[in-house]
This record gives sequence, structure tokens and C-alpha cells, in this order.
Amino acid sequence: MREQRPPVSLSPSRASDFMQCPLLYRFRVIDRLPEKPSEAATRGTLVHAVLERLFDAPAAERTPLRAKALVPGQWDRLLESRPELAELFAQDEGGERLARWMSEAEALVERWFSLEDPTRLEPAERELFVEAELESGLRLRGVIDRVDVAPSGEVRIVDYKTGKAPRPEYSEGALFQMKFYALVVWRLKGVVPRRLQLVYLGSGEVLTYDPVPADLERVERKLLALWDAIVRATETGDWRPRPTKLCGWCDHQARCPEFGGTPPVYPLPVVPAG
Repeated sequence: MREQRPPVSLSPSRASDFMQCPLLYRFRVIDRLPEKPSEAATRGTLVHAVLERLFDAPAAERTPLRAKALVPGQWDRLLESRPELAELFAQDEGGERLARWMSEAEALVERWFSLEDPTRLEPAERELFVEAELESGLRLRGVIDRVDVAPSGEVRIVDYKTGKAPRPEYSEGALFQMKFYALVVWRLKGVVPRRLQLVYLGSGEVLTYDPVPADLERVERKLLALWDAIVRATETGDWRPRPTKLCGWCDHQARCPEFGGTPPVYPLPVVPAG
């Protein structure tokens, strides 16, 4: 079992966890409790892998047929690296569920071609790990699906989503991850990305946003305040659940006080108040 340690950096997904429910953040980051793989999340991982690998081929060969042909092989690679994913279809003796699931992944891959033309794209980076340390000492990190750089030097950050695009009133939440990445790139390279682009394969829509420095400065202030709250919770051990409609999808209800559960013993030292 890995030793539990205080968090030292922040990613978009973990920042979203804390904003959604501090106790969920604790379970994932401090306690590192296991979670069951889901078909939807695993399908997303598979589709991302296919779209990344497609760019290994020469531009003229980046066709829907070739992309769909990559799906079985990438699924095999995924199973090899994460054998626990096999349990998703352990009860699927006839293989019907797996076949349907693979077809759904192929359909998402094929829909991408109606949104972007990979024969006209030469990404500067794919699945790029980025990390930057702010002046405060906070480290931000994450993995960007694709970075495009125009001949003029302008940068576009692209993220693939296998779900449906949010309604306009929820677009700000969807853009949080992209602004997080833009902030990291700005602090690393001194360049504000020209465009942030979310490609929603589930609904066949593209959401774009052109950030300016003031946007990213607001995100930085928000992240610093968020990190202060995380540090306080880490020191005091006070991680409060925040019940929402998303609780129904949480793997940790049995350990959550909102559902009559008891969290594990807190594994980190607690700093006395005052």
C-alpha cells in the first residue's frame, strides 16, 4: 500500500473534485481509495488513445476506416496496462455487451471526422504533460490532449470529450479545465493560447473560447484560494461532504456520513486549532 502524503500539486480533475465535494477529494487524494472502472470513462480513455495514435499515420491515411481499425488494438493495449478493466465485461459471456461498447467507441471516433479534418492537422504535441510552479509555490499539472501551433506561433489547446456538450449556462464549468491548461502554458511559455477548443464527440459539437490575460489571472486567483482551502482541510482533517445529485454516481457512499457511512481513519497528522 502506498504511503499517504499531503497533496503537493493541483490538476484540473482534482480541483474539480474539491469544488464538487471536499470529502471526495480526500478519498481520492489523501486516502487513495480504489474505485470501480466505468464503461463510460474507459470508453473515453479508449477513444482518446485512438485519436492520439491516428496522427502517427501520414496525413493522407488518417481516414475514418483507419481510425476505427485502431479501436481493437488500442483496447488490447489498454487491457495490458490496466488488467482490472477486464472486470467491466466479466459477466458478458456471449460478448454482446463488449461488442456494443466497442461499436459505440467506433461511432465516437467516426463522428470526430465531421468536426475536424485530421489530414489538415499536424499537432505540435499530443497527450502533453505540463507542470508549472506559480510564484506562490503552488504547482499546477495536467495532460493536454492536443496542442496545435500555427505558422504565426499562435497556440490552440484542444480537448476531446466523449460526452455531450453542456447547455450554454454550464459552459463556464466546462471551460474551467481549459483555462487551467491555458494558465499553465502561459506561466511556462509566456504565451497566452489563442484558442481553447472542446470537441464534444457525444453530441457532435465544438465549443471554443479565446482567452485573454485577465481571464487567466482570475483563474489563478481562484486556484490559489482553492489551494488554501485544501491546505487547511489537509492540516485539520476537516473534509466535509457536499451532497449533490452527483452523489448517486459516487463509489464511496458506504464511507460517506451523508449516507450513514464512516470515513477511514485520517492517515495524516492533524494540526491543533490555534
